[in-house]
Amino acid sequence: MRIGGLATGMDIDNLVNKLMSAERIPLDKMEQERTTLEWKRDAFREVNTKLSELEALMFDMKLSPTYNAKTVSSSHEDAVIATASTSTANGTYQINVKELATNAINVSAEEIDASAISAGQEITFSTVDENGEANEYTYTVEEGETLTEVLKRVSADDNNVRMFYDEQTNKVIMETSRTGNYNERGAEIQFTANSFFSSVLKMNMDNEKGGTNAKFEYNNSGLEMESKTNAYSLNGINFEFKNTTNDSNATLTVINDVEGSFQSIMKFVDKYNEVVEALNSSQKEEKYRDYPPLTEEQKKEMSDKEIELWEEKAKSGLLRGESTISSGLFDLRQSWYSNVDTGGEYNSITQVGMKTSSNYLDGGKLIVDEQELKKALRENPADVQKLFSNNEEGASRGIIHRLDDALSTTIGRIGEKAGSTGQTLENYSLGKRMKDLNTRISDFENRLVQVESRYWNQFTAMEKAISRMNQQSAQLMSQFGSGM
Repeated sequence: MRIGGLATGMDIDNLVNKLMSAERIPLDKMEQERTTLEWKRDAFREVNTKLSELEALMFDMKLSPTYNAKTVSSSHEDAVIATASTSTANGTYQINVKELATNAINVSAEEIDASAISAGQEITFSTVDENGEANEYTYTVEEGETLTEVLKRVSADDNNVRMFYDEQTNKVIMETSRTGNYNERGAEIQFTANSFFSSVLKMNMDNEKGGTNAKFEYNNSGLEMESKTNAYSLNGINFEFKNTTNDSNATLTVINDVEGSFQSIMKFVDKYNEVVEALNSSQKEEKYRDYPPLTEEQKKEMSDKEIELWEEKAKSGLLRGESTISSGLFDLRQSWYSNVDTGGEYNSITQVGMKTSSNYLDGGKLIVDEQELKKALRENPADVQKLFSNNEEGASRGIIHRLDDALSTTIGRIGEKAGSTGQTLENYSLGKRMKDLNTRISDFENRLVQVESRYWNQFTAMEKAISRMNQQSAQLMSQFGSGM
């Protein structure tokens, strides 16, 4: 704590502060430059985030389901529905569901005493797996465990069985957790007659019902087919049985899912146009050179709204003129222009109802003719897929792969310039400049401490000199006074 001006009456503290304000001007400029670099780095990273989002959508644009999706309609949706793979041929399929697959179920033959269990009792049963082999399971009643608790423990295990106690009927219900007939020689859930099942749960294995396979006829072939579940895959179609068809046929019609494919492509187009807008806008933003970043002292004299408006102008145009952005935008546009040697019907995006905007201010946004694109997807989805996703080199390389190449290059260049979250300053070019500024700022701050100490020493020396002069003057005056 320094106190000055006692001898001179001068406000030394204020004088030093004003002198130091002048000395701090170069430091303020360095800190403003560092802030600008931080803003520019963050702006670059925001661009890379958008590019990465677009790159993620490109993965789906390389897959067959995007262009060859199928939709299946059913004349008996309450009985049979289905989905189809991209390789499934369009057409109609007849299914006559005669029986549904059911679970095996067994119930206590009479009311039971739920409190009749005791620690140490064993619940032992067996089920048959998909290979026809019997697997035995044993559960021991633990001390203080209720019937409900032990049955819940049995049901939670991987044994294909679930059990629960119904307090309304005072009976236990036991059933398989899967449908189908796995044991043609007897019950699905096997247990001995002199066991916990008969003595406590009052169950008889012969009372088991169900455990049947689904039975259906395909395309009036006369061949009855079976499935342990109420689902079956045939010729690329996944059928799901919900009810019997009462000896009639359910007609399932497979066609191209044009609407689904169109929406998938438009999702990508919208994201692409969003990225183009972001890149293009960054090159058109006005740069306000009279609005440098605010210093902390300047912020103290401004309201939050004033700071917000100032920084809005200060951040404007940060990426304007950056060749990394402009060249990246150019590469994206070029990816759409060249023809693709597909060997098929389509080799240009204009043939499937797509083009880039003729307005240069748009930066090359995509424009889609919905009717033309849907027509291409309906009539020849395979060649639409080739146009976009041919994974080859040279003239046969699909548009999406060309875009991916351009994106990867741009993302890499931005990464070299602005890095990514978690990277140290040494790993990217803007970071190296920031690190250099940090060193210069630290050195300058140390120098300011020395300068401030020098100012105080000089003013202190002046104070001491004037104090001595005042003392001498007072002594002379006293001597003159005593002599009169």
